[in-house]
Amino acid sequence: MSKRKNGNGGDAVTAVSNLPQPETLMAWYREMLLIRRFEEKAGQLYGMGLIGGFCHLYIGQEAVAVGIQHALTEKDSVITGYRDHGHMLVCGMDPRRVMAELTGRESGYSKGKGGSMHMFAKDKKFYGGHGIVGAQIPLGTGIAFAHQYEEDGGLCAAYCGDGAVNQGQVYESFNMAALWKLPVLYVIENNRYGMGTSVQRAAAGERLCDRGRAYGIPGEQVDGMDVLAVEATASRLVEKIRAGEGPQILEAMTYRYRGHSMSDPAKYRTKDEVEEMRTQHDPIENLKRIIEVNGFADEAAFKAIDKEIRDVVNESAKFAQDSPEPDPSELWTDILVES
Repeated sequence: MSKRKNGNGGDAVTAVSNLPQPETLMAWYREMLLIRRFEEKAGQLYGMGLIGGFCHLYIGQEAVAVGIQHALTEKDSVITGYRDHGHMLVCGMDPRRVMAELTGRESGYSKGKGGSMHMFAKDKKFYGGHGIVGAQIPLGTGIAFAHQYEEDGGLCAAYCGDGAVNQGQVYESFNMAALWKLPVLYVIENNRYGMGTSVQRAAAGERLCDRGRAYGIPGEQVDGMDVLAVEATASRLVEKIRAGEGPQILEAMTYRYRGHSMSDPAKYRTKDEVEEMRTQHDPIENLKRIIEVNGFADEAAFKAIDKEIRDVVNESAKFAQDSPEPDPSELWTDILVES
């Protein structure tokens, strides 16, 4: 990507070659914007008391889920932690049912009983949404084993955050995946802060993607604010996995604009830091500039897309609020009871 310095000291995008097709770029833009607007609406509903419990927003990290999802196929599976709404949307889950689950309604993906952190869609090969830090990594490793066992040609993209990488279960998973050359892409979404602690204060070493070296698992870093870079790097690593080279680690260097969860005031970082990331590195605005500079769409087209996306999100919120809450009889369903 060709860049030059703009008047504000940041990078201004110039016309570039070797871009994906215009319709592909527009699709990525739409998906990132859908995540952004959906999360903004979720934040509003949380503030109104319509979403209870924890709610972890993905605002700022949209390029990671979108870029990686477009390196995958329908054969592949996805599993992640509790900052999961964006992954659900790019996996093709219905925004109405996702919002219904957030608001605890019976039309949600987990019948209103899972909330923000616990929903999945087997038909979309999305296996959660997990509230226990790092717990999705051994589960994702097991899903990768299932792909290998079934010989279905699929792989598992197993996401975690920088705060989860220090969990022991992560390294047990790395060991097993390397031993059996499992088809798994471990994605570390490094947004710099595990809850309220800077990654520099919590994680030893230079790069989190090197944490698999002891097991022979290669790792790479990518600019997680650049959807083109994420998709290109993920596609290359996915090719290696499909070729039988075993697990790969991708560390996406990204940033969340909001607090760890909706209850976090994020006082551990400065306003200037957040503003600099918003104005100079926003993944949606950067892709928009690439599209505009290359003449693929104009401002009127972007305004029309924004209206379309806002309509989808508003309709999702209305659908959720109009849906009934679960019947009390649902309290004892879908649970394991040991005799």
